[in-house]
Amino acid sequence: MFESLAYALDVTLPISLIIALGILLKRIGWITDEFAKSGSELVFNLTLPCLLFVNIATTNLTDHFPTFLMVFAGIVMTGAFFFFHLMAYRITNKLARGAFVQGACRGNMAIIGLALSVNAFGESALSIASMYLAVLVVPLNIFSILTLYYHQEKTPSAKEVARSVFTNPLAIAISLAIVVALLPIQVPKLILDTGNYLAKMTLPLALLCVGATIRWQEFRSSNLLYWAISSKIVFIPLIATVLGFYFGLKGEELGVLFMMTAAPTAAAAYPMVRSIGGDYHLTAAIIAGSTLMSIVSSTLGLFVMREMQWV
Repeated sequence: MFESLAYALDVTLPISLIIALGILLKRIGWITDEFAKSGSELVFNLTLPCLLFVNIATTNLTDHFPTFLMVFAGIVMTGAFFFFHLMAYRITNKLARGAFVQGACRGNMAIIGLALSVNAFGESALSIASMYLAVLVVPLNIFSILTLYYHQEKTPSAKEVARSVFTNPLAIAISLAIVVALLPIQVPKLILDTGNYLAKMTLPLALLCVGATIRWQEFRSSNLLYWAISSKIVFIPLIATVLGFYFGLKGEELGVLFMMTAAPTAAAAYPMVRSIGGDYHLTAAIIAGSTLMSIVSSTLGLFVMREMQWV
């Protein structure tokens, strides 16, 4: 038991400490709101696309593509969005419906999910986690946009959806990387080395910015808030992981599935809710609450999986 607990803490504590360091540096003034905003934009627009491109482009997709994991994860997340979309009709405040659905389903896979996967299972899990992102990042973005439009009683614009997806730096990097991986294209070593240097900035910078953007005043007594947080970091990963195990997933693939589904609500949900329309105060609270509480839930989940010898 103590060995499993030590293993789980070894995985989650470094991530937690960097987030906590971001909170501390913000409080003492070493990190400003402007730095956190610029850093987040740098990660989203440059360093994270570089990380995904390098890892996918240098992977033999025909030999190592985890097909069943991708199909299973796609079905689970599609089902989750559909379920919470129906549940949202029970919410009387229409502005809160889309924010609730996105907060409960759209995870910070690219930062925290990826970091936890690598910490738990080493560099070998980075390719699996990168491919997980490659398959799911576009449909999850589309689901989020459609959900927000629908619950704002607006007609979803195909042009707006397409522009949001095809101008997404992650989608562009993933598409280019898949083309390079599938075709006999030799990427110059200079480009790969440069991409690797930029990629190494991604996780520490992103986690510091996550900590710096947490606002304590965003926590408030709200059943809707805590239902969304519980769904994101407890219910969805629990159901996905148990079903995944009984359908044959194991080892690193099952571990990556847990880490990705257990990731807290994506910070990108906030600007999307503000731009399309919705309760952005609720969204900010879900992001802050799920980020902090996921430290505990991820540790406990990994501990249980280790004890049961699932990973």
